[in-house]
Amino acid sequence: MNAVIAGPDEDDLAGALETEGFDVTRIDDVPTRPALETAGITDAELFVLTDSTHATAVPIARDIADDLEIVYYTTDSLPEFVSGQLDFAVDPRLVSATVVAEELANGLE
Repeated sequence: MNAVIAGPDEDDLAGALETEGFDVTRIDDVPTRPALETAGITDAELFVLTDSTHATAVPIARDIADDLEIVYYTTDSLPEFVSGQLDFAVDPRLVSATVVAEELANGLE
């Protein structure tokens, strides 16, 4: 399974996803359409956004790959314009990266 993570990863969700068998590609810059495509979003099953300042990446990712699972993993408030395009919004203070990765791996099998 392939995953793309955009934004900081202070809780090491990438590591937890890799433990669950995901091949993870990180985007450390602004997740623009070209950056998402270079990161392999067209072949990914999962896109995780961890920075609300880049919320516009959600509709871009959804446009590129409609069947993509999209997770908003941040303590930031959820921008209203993306709420209907997400599969999950998770606050890392409430659910650990390990639990999120396990649930995502089980749900995408």
